Amino acid sequence: MLGSAYPLRGGGITSFNERLALQFQEEGHDVTIWSFSLQYPSLFFPGKSQVDKTRPAPAIRVKPVINSINPFNWIITGYKLKKENPDIIVVRYWLPFMGPCLGTILRIGGKNSAKICIADNIIPHEKRPGDTLFTKYFIPPVDAFITMSNKVLNDLRIIAPGKKAAYVPHPLYDNFGKIISREEARKFLDIPREGTILLFFGFIRKYKGLDILLDAMKILKDTYQQMGKVLPKLLVAGEFYDDRRTYDEQVKKLGIEDMLIMKTKFIPDDQVKYYVCSADVVIQPYRNATQSGVTPLAYHFEIPMIVTNVGGLPDMVPPGAGLVAAPDPASIAEKISEFIQQGSQHFIPMLKEEKKKYIWEVLTQKIIELGER
Repeated sequence: MLGSAYPLRGGGITSFNERLALQFQEEGHDVTIWSFSLQYPSLFFPGKSQVDKTRPAPAIRVKPVINSINPFNWIITGYKLKKENPDIIVVRYWLPFMGPCLGTILRIGGKNSAKICIADNIIPHEKRPGDTLFTKYFIPPVDAFITMSNKVLNDLRIIAPGKKAAYVPHPLYDNFGKIISREEARKFLDIPREGTILLFFGFIRKYKGLDILLDAMKILKDTYQQMGKVLPKLLVAGEFYDDRRTYDEQVKKLGIEDMLIMKTKFIPDDQVKYYVCSADVVIQPYRNATQSGVTPLAYHFEIPMIVTNVGGLPDMVPPGAGLVAAPDPASIAEKISEFIQQGSQHFIPMLKEEKKKYIWEVLTQKIIELGER
């Protein structure tokens, strides 16, 4: 597998790669993740640190050998991979910036291997110069693609119509611990034990629409105060990848400080369960999306969702598992009110039923099937 892994920080892609490797191992395959010695130049990384050695190392082999910005490293790594002669190379593609690096390694090291790409994005959320060029360089050596949303599958068919491709829904993040009680979770986080808590979870970036959700909270405040109702709280949990000052100014202008609980730091893997289990509902107010790792996380912990009708988000939230809004404040505020009126227990039966679909064996079997072809 080519992709990020320990000691790079957990969450998102790294946690996915490690969980997938564990699944392959459980099925009897010999797996190594070739990870990054340098994933992002510090100039381009908006977080505080790319490494987290405090978390337990997963029970998988990881080689941190790839330098994303050194072409000599790509060539050397490619020849090392060619010497290994793996049956299947699973490569993770989420950002065009990685196209030259991974594309070169595959061209040199994958001549005798089946090369299967798990593509999070083909057309990125936030466009930059060179995106199309880098992606078109990456695609040719790949034998087949797996996407986790129909949106990405359609994007792939536009940019590379001749490539084999399959859609497999994002499996559950079941590696963040077991479900705990709401009371235990809120006690750990030292947040109010009573009342409705809405959760915005994950890195804070423009396309994820936190600013839209903040405007929706203002609408709720005005409506609920007129009706004499108790205000819900919004728990914002995740590290800022945008300029925080923009959001702070918005909050002050809207006058919604009393509705917010800000936990804006990187959240280690062993604390994820407390944040998700503390919430009555997880809200994804995205402007645009392909798929989201937050959805399978919510399914694992059996927390209902409110998502916007963009990209592949609604595909994984059928009626009864959550609610779907338009990506605008009024619609999101309306769906939050609807959720509060119905109560979280209304959604639990469908959540329990739906989560059975998202098992890791479906993904590994598809990878093996494509590799054998």
